Amino acid sequence: MRLSILAHLIYTSAQPCDLLLQIEAAQDTDQRLRGTKFRISPDAETSILCGEEQVGTRRWVRVADELDCLYQTQVVVDRHSVELADLSATQLRQLPSEVIKFLMPSRYCHPENFLNTVPALFGDHSGGQLVAAMSAWIKDRFTYDNLASHGSTTATDSFGARAGVCRDYAHVLISMARAVGIPARFVSAYAPDVTPQDFHAVAEVYLEGKWHLVDPTGMAKATEIVRIGVGRDAADVSFMTSYGKMVLKKQAIDVSRIE
Repeated sequence: MRLSILAHLIYTSAQPCDLLLQIEAAQDTDQRLRGTKFRISPDAETSILCGEEQVGTRRWVRVADELDCLYQTQVVVDRHSVELADLSATQLRQLPSEVIKFLMPSRYCHPENFLNTVPALFGDHSGGQLVAAMSAWIKDRFTYDNLASHGSTTATDSFGARAGVCRDYAHVLISMARAVGIPARFVSAYAPDVTPQDFHAVAEVYLEGKWHLVDPTGMAKATEIVRIGVGRDAADVSFMTSYGKMVLKKQAIDVSRIE
């Protein structure tokens, strides 16, 4: 699958400030980038560093009074389709040390609040079958609502409201998976059928010794998701983290398939 991606951000600031941008598609074994363009105007001081878990890149940007950032690329996604329900859970004692942190509570995900909920809702399901059932349940029971959450909304809040946006859906699935001993992490991404078109958020679960993408909103197929970065939850991979107040003037995302 070949995708065209464009992200155009325009923000203003009342005073000079630093911000951390993470909007560039990651390049790895199943995502290859072509014809990438990255422009910031007016000219600003920048420095590039690796994303969390060495996935993707981030940029420190020093903004004087305005940020006008244009990012364009084409991505060839070469990822095989996997039937989650056919995958088994990795035994906890066999987890690599770097994966264990994705079982633990994090800023937005508190698995301890789902310890009783998951068995009550999903009975004897386990492994990938359980993940597929949880994802389908969230998709069917939740209402996609831009006004249902804010920057402090946790997975527990979203579960209670049965509403939210893609990051909230991902946080709930991550919390549920961690509650039953399945490592799960947050993925910031691009995908072609996201409505409304914007930066997207999905989850990855660790099954049979590998990470597998799953979108509880149902809007994106794993074979068409372009990963930007990964983390414990949205706090680790926000597309923009500013150390000063930024005012939105324009934010346009376009992701389309190239035939």
